[in-house]
Amino acid sequence: MLQEAAVVAAECRWQVAHVMFDYFAYPWFLLLLPMALILGWRRMVQQRPAIRFSDFRMIAELPQGRSRIALRFDAALHAAALLALIIALSGPRLPMPTPVVTEGIAIELVVDASGSMRETDLNWNGAVISRFEAVQRAFRLFVLGGTAPDGAVFSGRSQDLIGLVTFATYPDSPAPLTLSHRVLADLLDAEQPRPLNEAQTNIGDALAEALVRLEEAGTRRKVIVLLTDGEHNFAGTDRAPSRTPRWAARRAADLGVAIYAIDAGSDAGGSTPEMRQAGRAALQEVASISGGGYFAVQDAAALLRVCHEIDRLETRPIVSPFRSPYRELHVPFGLAALCFILAAQAWNLMIGGQAR
Repeated sequence: MLQEAAVVAAECRWQVAHVMFDYFAYPWFLLLLPMALILGWRRMVQQRPAIRFSDFRMIAELPQGRSRIALRFDAALHAAALLALIIALSGPRLPMPTPVVTEGIAIELVVDASGSMRETDLNWNGAVISRFEAVQRAFRLFVLGGTAPDGAVFSGRSQDLIGLVTFATYPDSPAPLTLSHRVLADLLDAEQPRPLNEAQTNIGDALAEALVRLEEAGTRRKVIVLLTDGEHNFAGTDRAPSRTPRWAARRAADLGVAIYAIDAGSDAGGSTPEMRQAGRAALQEVASISGGGYFAVQDAAALLRVCHEIDRLETRPIVSPFRSPYRELHVPFGLAALCFILAAQAWNLMIGGQAR
């Protein structure tokens, strides 16, 4: 029992101290509050002649001075003035808690724009659309939020920096990391698969470009979402060989960047089974090395499920600590003290001086 009482007492002391320092910048000035009562009492009991004169016979018929009510009012005004002054010195303030929005993550969307993405073999809510259009719609939901045809709800990535890299034979970056997500989604919608003279797939350089872009994100959590339907098949030139997906994955691992690889390739495509298997293994290796994940999709519904899963995996709990700016109140109390002093002086003048 004694231990519990001691704990309760300690908790009460802590709460009192917390409240005092929360509402007053200099709470130790409040120790002077009894002086206000002392001043009021002294104004009540200290009586001085209103007029100093050696002989009272000449003024014997004059009124006696202020009544006891007048004395009490004078004492109350002086005590209130000192009370307000002490409170003003203690720095009264009103906490104004404000939630701090935490920093989001940085995401680079790396989208295959090679000619094979023109294939119209994905069903989107009853309509057959191209692979590229399905990616545009799915990533718009991922970025901006909304409800998918299957009823899945995307909350959007409003706190995240998001950039876009598209690629075929060579990578391009239509949108740098930005919080202007609607602009980014519009830029993605404006993209089209590359022409036939740019039919190869350069995954390695596209990932390398995304890693360069992510350097602008500072210390945020960094993620790459890669979507492709083919295999890395561009070795570059003798003077400028392309980077391999394995190299990019290792670089991503060194930088702490997770790569989520979405494989939209089809076994019925133009690639041989051996090439398709090699491409699938390469994407799995990229995801494994970087600490991300590999997903294979064959239709629009599967693509939406994968985007929803990545959205869930990369959702950070929004810890909203509260900073506490204060509304300072020392000026109103200081003005109140001045008003009480002036009122006391005016009262004394009005009733004709100190009471006898």
